[in-house]
Amino acid sequence: MDVLNTHLDTIRVPEPLDKVYKDECLFSFDNGNTDTGLFISLTSFWGLGKDYVELYHRKTGHSVFLHIKREWYKVPSSSQGDGPEKKITRLAIGMEGGFDPSKENKFEFRETYTIVILPSFKSLSWPDSQFPDIINKSVKRILKAESANKLAELEALQGTWDGEVRVVSKHAKDLKQLDNGKKIPPTGWKCEKCEKTENLWLNLTDGSVLCGRRFFDGSGGNNHAIQHFSDTGYPLAVKLGTITKDGKADIFSYTEDDMVEDPYIKEHLAHWGINVATMEKTEKSMVELELELNKKTNEWAMLQESGSKLKPVYGPGYTGMINLGNSCYLNSVMQVLFTIPDFINRYVDQAGQIFEMFNINSCPADDFNIQMAKIGVGLLSGKYSIAPDESKPDFNGISPRMFKTLVGRGHPDLSTSKQQDAQEFFLHVVKLLEYNNKNRINPADCFKYKVEERVQCVSSKKVKYTYRSDNILPLSISLEAAVNKEEVSAYEERKAQLEAEGKKIDPSQVVRPRIKFISCLESFAQSELIEQYFSTAVNSRTTARKTTRIATFPDYLLIQLKKFTLREDWVPIKLDVAVEMPDVIDLSSLRATGPQPGEEEMPELTGSLPSPPPIDDLVLKQLMDLGFPVDACRRAIFFTKNTGVENATAWLFKHISDSDFMEPFMPPGLEGLSKVTSDFVPDRDAVDAIKGMGFAEQQAVKALKATNNELERAVDWIFSNQEEVEDTTIASNESSEYRDGGSQYQLVAFISHMGTSAAAGHYVAHIYKDGHWVIFNDNKVALSENLPKELGYLYLYKRF
Repeated sequence: MDVLNTHLDTIRVPEPLDKVYKDECLFSFDNGNTDTGLFISLTSFWGLGKDYVELYHRKTGHSVFLHIKREWYKVPSSSQGDGPEKKITRLAIGMEGGFDPSKENKFEFRETYTIVILPSFKSLSWPDSQFPDIINKSVKRILKAESANKLAELEALQGTWDGEVRVVSKHAKDLKQLDNGKKIPPTGWKCEKCEKTENLWLNLTDGSVLCGRRFFDGSGGNNHAIQHFSDTGYPLAVKLGTITKDGKADIFSYTEDDMVEDPYIKEHLAHWGINVATMEKTEKSMVELELELNKKTNEWAMLQESGSKLKPVYGPGYTGMINLGNSCYLNSVMQVLFTIPDFINRYVDQAGQIFEMFNINSCPADDFNIQMAKIGVGLLSGKYSIAPDESKPDFNGISPRMFKTLVGRGHPDLSTSKQQDAQEFFLHVVKLLEYNNKNRINPADCFKYKVEERVQCVSSKKVKYTYRSDNILPLSISLEAAVNKEEVSAYEERKAQLEAEGKKIDPSQVVRPRIKFISCLESFAQSELIEQYFSTAVNSRTTARKTTRIATFPDYLLIQLKKFTLREDWVPIKLDVAVEMPDVIDLSSLRATGPQPGEEEMPELTGSLPSPPPIDDLVLKQLMDLGFPVDACRRAIFFTKNTGVENATAWLFKHISDSDFMEPFMPPGLEGLSKVTSDFVPDRDAVDAIKGMGFAEQQAVKALKATNNELERAVDWIFSNQEEVEDTTIASNESSEYRDGGSQYQLVAFISHMGTSAAAGHYVAHIYKDGHWVIFNDNKVALSENLPKELGYLYLYKRF
């Protein structure tokens, strides 16, 4: 004990606000299950693996650690007989009602604790009556404390693809309910506008009973409930038949566009004569319907290659990632990124330097570069991808909890545990890479390319060339370009006939529209008509045509097939199509040429900028009340020429997937003109007003510049662009230089999405490695047998 006594003045007992990292190492994925266990500092309460505890000791001088090690052993499984197989009722793994990933082997563990003193690694078994009181208090508090990871996940979903954990609707507390004398019977419902008797929704404001949305496969309702919302604005509806005695039900908020909770549902239903205590569940919940719909199509089976006996692969570069509950989008993107040399060089080859530079006064869990290096080393070291031993549980795969918490911090969507769009997550990571690699080579530069936009004024025939950066090539899909229209039509007729007879079509007989990749390129290459374009050539608004081309070809080209869209009735859908993606593509036809001989460019603006057309404030407020961003609403009003809410709303739904949908709005033709004509001069009163809200002057100026000195919009812009205003004193490292080369590319990876919308379903990645295709399905990694190349969403091509 003498060696321990010399360090007692450094021992601390965790206080309520202290974070205790006892789940895994801050620099690696070592934990109590690892052969060398986990070391927890009795000073900082940081968790460290054997590979990093000496680095920590050397930099901090902290010498005393609690060492946690678990020894696992197999226990006989208790036979339950051959009863009926448990029904799956939730889109979840390892949760009640979900999929059980460990039906076969059962294990238990013994956890041992020792006090370890560095640098000698002297080990003393704990508990022991000889330990000083400060040691015992510190260890007991560490073992009792909630882990830092757990605290970060308290508000996160715990089930994979689980749609049942919902937020409380903002309308619930003060919901308006009309006293129109209407009473709803406990059974025997029918849509008030058609003959539908299933998938019925009770509007909680006026008591109307109407059918729900039509599903992608043609089943469901006739969209009368959502049409009623469009006509009335009444926001909350409950699905009849899903109400249970304990007050649970499927409740949808049209303005929040999500399933929600209503803590007052019993009172709201009682208003319409419904006694919750007498209700029985008679219809499928939305989660159960999602399961059923997924079974109707063979997309899930094809993308996961369920019909093949896949051979697992292990070792460096074949490490899976554990699904934390709707984190498959993150897993798929990170697997693909760490096949690219730029990312391997920055975060794997240089990991030692990154870890060595950690700041002892800030936690590594909050350091983006450290957590990126942790992911990279975890995936490529092979340490967490070892052929399983039947004598102990399979701990293969890494759990990206710290990384997910860090990259989602402050983001309105990624900070939740809802399913996300993999493309949006990729772009978010690109922003973080740029921010965290200032004055360094940014690995994301391998994606960056220059886009040329040529605009020709229809009135004067003069042209204007502008350039911008992009990291993804988005390609639209036109169903009109399908090469098998007759087969699709025949399949739809056959399916409708079978469903009319109460039968289901065999999923293996699904016929999807087949689209040639070249048709997607042709759509991208077509010119776009721009209305109300301000042309400096004629000094007024006119019509223009915009053509987009690629000015530089990056080392890696990420292509997005825009499958998520909206039907004409505004219902979100995913196009269920098969796009014939080639192994090799040549994009030379899209190469930009710059100004051509004989072309006359539009002149610079002379005089002051023209005033933008007036915006109807009442219409703007009504659109914003529907949940749309302020600049998107301004766009809609502008392009529909102030013709009212209905036209503007239709425009919003039609253009919701536009890349500039939420960007600060400037009428077409005026973008960038203020930079050309003069330096920006901020409105001093507006600057002072924003500073009075607690923001720095530089942040205020940046926001006002982005919104043309409009105070209200500037404030909205600050709150919508936290990443950009977080540090305006440091210039962006986005270089004007681009990598460029030939236009031929080879397919090396693709990410696929299963499900009916971006807000649900599952992602998997297929990556070409060591001469063969490999499927990365969360923590399952195997050789691909039947490559579903035509069903992907994001495709990564490498230039050659």
